Amino acid sequence: MAISDIGIDRPLPANLDAERFVLGAIMSDDSAFLQAAGILTPEDFSLEKHKRIFLRMSELHERGEKIDRVTLANELMKQGQLQSVDGLSYLVSLDDGLPQLHNLESYVGIVKEKALLRRIALIAKDAEQRALSGQESAIEVLGATEEALIRLGDMQSRNALATPAQIIMGYEGGQNAFLDASKRIKGISTGFLKFDEMTGGLREGELFILAARPAMGKTALALNMAQHVAMNPKNPKAVAVFSLEMSKESLLTRMICATASVDQQRFRAGYLNHEERTALQNSLYRIVESPLYLDDTAGTNLMDVHSKLRRLQAEQDLGLVVVDYLQLMQGRGRFENRVQEISSLSRGFKLMSKELRVPFLVLSQLSRATETRQGDHRPLLSDLRESGSIEQDADLVAFIFREEVYRPDKESLKGIAELILAKQRNGPTGRVKLAWLNRYTRFENLSADTGDEPPPFE
Repeated sequence: MAISDIGIDRPLPANLDAERFVLGAIMSDDSAFLQAAGILTPEDFSLEKHKRIFLRMSELHERGEKIDRVTLANELMKQGQLQSVDGLSYLVSLDDGLPQLHNLESYVGIVKEKALLRRIALIAKDAEQRALSGQESAIEVLGATEEALIRLGDMQSRNALATPAQIIMGYEGGQNAFLDASKRIKGISTGFLKFDEMTGGLREGELFILAARPAMGKTALALNMAQHVAMNPKNPKAVAVFSLEMSKESLLTRMICATASVDQQRFRAGYLNHEERTALQNSLYRIVESPLYLDDTAGTNLMDVHSKLRRLQAEQDLGLVVVDYLQLMQGRGRFENRVQEISSLSRGFKLMSKELRVPFLVLSQLSRATETRQGDHRPLLSDLRESGSIEQDADLVAFIFREEVYRPDKESLKGIAELILAKQRNGPTGRVKLAWLNRYTRFENLSADTGDEPPPFE
């Protein structure tokens, strides 16, 4: 069923005067067409005759011809549409009541606003009729509605072209802050010094994909970063963690033990001494006081994540979103294959991060290619599982690699991990060495005397 075929009981939102004034302003001065056409499309007009008039204006402009009553009437006549727009008399009446000093920008804004409200109403009506028809499952109806709303939000979020002067005027702190590196807005620190140095921290609106083979520690590293952001004594920010693999209790246990430096096996077995119990109590207190939010809802989808984050952002200074992990999520709607579904999810997270102006740390699995590769088992971008557009959408892609997994007999490799920055849109690629504390499922900065810096990533 096409959205345009849906019956609406009440009139759809529209402002016919604003539509007439936009068209009338263009006919009185055709240089105004570009100002309107940069924002409006023919489909933004509520009346069919207004759509046709604006479309014919577009065709005249594309041919470099002047737009006025005569040329427009002639163009409509050639298309056999002059009578369908109520003839030349209607074209003449379009600027009736139009002020001499008209405010075209406001008229265009009103038309665009009403068009958006109509599209929202039609999507809602489409969802209602699909739900009542009983021909589709609830998941299919929800998926189609979610996809339509996300696509609509994407259309509205496209910013207009801006001059350098406009960009600097809109920059917080103005020209001085823009040119002074010390005053520019920095990303959020992850607590890993070399990583922060190479990336500038996690920046708002950016999608960070952290990928690894199972048991490499990607959840541990993500939680370490999340805790650092939420428990930073200087500037704590709220962190939302969506886990599709582990329960909230398991996540909390991991974080408490990692913060207290208590062996998880001893914790689960209950063999704890006085010092460990005290450390756990102190760790729990610090975590409880921090703005950490955990969600382990099964079957979480993009719309669930979006609505929960919008509510949280209204109450807290949201600093980071963690999703563990991408391949466990289900896209809403119909997809030809799993690659398309994962690509839809990665694109959705990128759009969400831009809209909410918050960095997203999304975990991802790697394919088995790293296991079967001869010689160097370090991951490559091509190893991203069901990658699709993951690499394209991400601003930063990093892999966790621990060579001790492949060479357990070599003592010098134990406890050493590499964070491989395989892609960074706004910075260098390379490797960051970290210390891996397996007993506590925790990564730490590697002390300078542990070894030489690794060679640059190729």
